[in-house]
Amino acid sequence: MTIKAVTPRVVEPPARLGMGVSVYPSATAMVWPGDGRAHEAVAVPGVRLAPGDVLAEVELATVCGSDIHTVLGQQQAQAPLVLGHEQVGRVVALGRGGAKTTDGHRVALGERIVWSVAVPCGRCVRCRRGLPQKCVNLQKYGHERMRRGWELSGGFATHTHILDGTPIVRVPDDVPAEVLAPASCSTASVAAALEAASVIVPLDGALVLIAGAGMLGLTATAMATDAGSRVVVSDPLPDRREAALAFGAAAVADPTSLPAVLAKAGGRAGAPTIALELSGDPAAVRALLGAVDVGGVLVLVGSVATGPELGVAPEQLVRNLLTIRGVHNYAPRHLEQAVRFLADAWQRYPFAAQVGATFPLAEVDRALATRSHPRVAVRP
Repeated sequence: MTIKAVTPRVVEPPARLGMGVSVYPSATAMVWPGDGRAHEAVAVPGVRLAPGDVLAEVELATVCGSDIHTVLGQQQAQAPLVLGHEQVGRVVALGRGGAKTTDGHRVALGERIVWSVAVPCGRCVRCRRGLPQKCVNLQKYGHERMRRGWELSGGFATHTHILDGTPIVRVPDDVPAEVLAPASCSTASVAAALEAASVIVPLDGALVLIAGAGMLGLTATAMATDAGSRVVVSDPLPDRREAALAFGAAAVADPTSLPAVLAKAGGRAGAPTIALELSGDPAAVRALLGAVDVGGVLVLVGSVATGPELGVAPEQLVRNLLTIRGVHNYAPRHLEQAVRFLADAWQRYPFAAQVGATFPLAEVDRALATRSHPRVAVRP
């Protein structure tokens, strides 16, 4: 793994104030003011790193669906806000005492890394229960109101101020940034979803039904296929169904033809024992619940926005021994799994090709308005 030499300018303040880092040229964050207004560039010439903090120079950030939902008013957020939580970067400065990756490695200047969307406290009742992704005191990159001392809080910036306690994972230098940037959201979320399913039904040999062939669905198709599953993908858009085939799907279907495709693709397996809802479409949730076999599991990931209630007859759950699980955010191990998978699979599946146009940082509004690919990118 190559480590690039970096020479950040460091100013030494009193220890109680943390370590001051002066960035030259000045770090810049694209700040969303809210209310449908265009982003504004804000210079952040100095960053004060507390013990355990990291300053990373952003190599590439990709636009997630939740970024788009925020600017469209479909997801609540407190402005002003630095959006972006899918990114890859290099370490340019460290707070006192340094920082460690999730595997215990001491972070070095120049290392290429990805970091979790979530910052857990590690102390609350949920963290102690093994649910750091739902920490009572959770902070999330690209989701928090910009505040003094944490101005570089999202990926749509030249640098990100990574807080102490953030899960950090080293990434290889030979894997394209377009492949690695989504690891911090879509890939790690899929790893969490597949783990949730595999607790109920082993992936190896399972017939898996996936609703939605966006970035989540394509990633899930490849990961499940690599785990030994036979995957059927349902999506109303022909180009997305075609992409699913390139990611290992055994069969694809328009939602209206799903029963017939499942009957043909399932073979001796019959109905799917694992269903993953990754589109957020209420109709897809209902369709998957009706399709999953006795003893199967339905994992909901895409239903993050307010929508109609899902009517489920208790008798259906009881007699069919069904399990419904929800997955939101992910634990540090899922980010590790995401990086391992991408490092191994990026040449076998066209992950890089799923990132379409790449925009300069100043044109982040154009990036947010572009829908040509599962992902578009911002390169500072």
